[in-house]
Amino acid sequence: MTKKALIFWGGWDGHTPQQSAAVVRDMLTAHGMSVTVEPGTAVLTRADLSAFDLIVPMITMSTIEPEELKALTAAVEAGTGLAGFHGTMGDSFRASPDYQLMTGGQWVAHPGNIIDYRIDITRPDDPIMAGIDSFDYRSEQYYLHVDPANEVLATTTFSGAYFPSIEGVVMPVVWKRRYGNGRVFYSALGHTAEEFAVPQMRRIFERGALWATR
Repeated sequence: MTKKALIFWGGWDGHTPQQSAAVVRDMLTAHGMSVTVEPGTAVLTRADLSAFDLIVPMITMSTIEPEELKALTAAVEAGTGLAGFHGTMGDSFRASPDYQLMTGGQWVAHPGNIIDYRIDITRPDDPIMAGIDSFDYRSEQYYLHVDPANEVLATTTFSGAYFPSIEGVVMPVVWKRRYGNGRVFYSALGHTAEEFAVPQMRRIFERGALWATR
């Protein structure tokens, strides 16, 4: 049976949500999925979310109606997978703690903006990270408020060069978790669609999205 995915996109244009949605659509289609792409959050109450095996938020600094959030969290709790990256899942709805409880974290800062930093693979034994060594990366280095229940797959360490009080802080970058019967995957990498050209970034998200799919 063909797996079905939903991508809903919007919010701040700086995260190239529409372009990133197209990249992820093509990625999932290549794995044989049927992918629906919709702007905004209205689809969350208009569609039967239980029909989707994977939902990918692609929306930043936006708002979500209570009934839309209720439908989304209920679908994931019942078994629909959730996967996303950077601010398009980690900073989607700042005023909605129920969403943050489901995703496992919330963006709060990126000291220095676009900088060079290191990604450390902490679970090389996990299939999502198999064959991927620690690597250098250039993007926003996300500082997040993170759920300790997450299963962390990769981290980054802050140098303190741009915010001295967090020098030495080891921050989760990639994690997976359960939310009810649903699988949730998140990667902090992917500020714009162009970052999918980085092989490690693309491979991590692709594997994570497939893992999350019901």
